Amino acid sequence: MHLKGKTALVTGASRGIGAAIAKTLAKYGAKVAVNYANSKDAAEKVVAEIIANGGQALAVQADVRDNQAVKAMVEKTVAELGPVNILILNAGAQVPLKPFLQLTYE
Repeated sequence: MHLKGKTALVTGASRGIGAAIAKTLAKYGAKVAVNYANSKDAAEKVVAEIIANGGQALAVQADVRDNQAVKAMVEKTVAELGPVNILILNAGAQVPLKPFLQLTYE
């Protein structure tokens, strides 16, 4: 799998499964936006590891429950890494338990 020239945005990527996904995407050549809500130091550690291994990454803060924050996150990612080709929705936001099509953004 080769992802050179692709940009990935991984939400909830400052630790755990999200961090592992971000590092793996970078290993295969993707530029990676590492999203975090509150764990700036952890996100920057993931970015530093990606860069140390020859990849390109950016830590970007956004609460995925906030539409404006998400929009700003995407804009920053596009401005610094290029258009998003890969989107991994890993952030653990609390949402009501109902069928997806019945959910509103709010």
